[in-house]
Amino acid sequence: MKTTCLKAAALGAVALSFAAAASADQLFVETSKSIPVRINGDAASIVIGNKNIADVAVHNERLLFVTGKSYGTTNLIVFDKGGREIFNSDVMVTTNSTSLVTINRAGQSFTYDCSPNCKAVLSIGDDPDHFSALIDQQLQSQELTDGR
Repeated sequence: MKTTCLKAAALGAVALSFAAAASADQLFVETSKSIPVRINGDAASIVIGNKNIADVAVHNERLLFVTGKSYGTTNLIVFDKGGREIFNSDVMVTTNSTSLVTINRAGQSFTYDCSPNCKAVLSIGDDPDHFSALIDQQLQSQELTDGR
């Protein structure tokens, strides 16, 4: 009986250690910036909850880069070749607002990044026409960059 209890306790401790190893603190990244994420184990499969909030680039099996795309919260899960979860974390994407200026004109908002010169930036909640025009410009710029 004592041996069975010891085995059960040891098995529980091993399970808890795997669970602790697979989870991580929250990751914080600013929009349009990347942070390195080191993985304890070889990553074989990577899942990001919402690709509109954050993206992941793989440097190698143990080093990833998370890029903030739009503010919000999503999650990142990494599995090894055996399908075991080796990393799991919430990803909090924030905006560095130190250089942002929002102008309210006739009830509509227009956001600019003023570092060092002011230029219009996408900001959820801005005037819909202003927002749409910026999205169109970014898509056209991306097409030029991609060679389309």
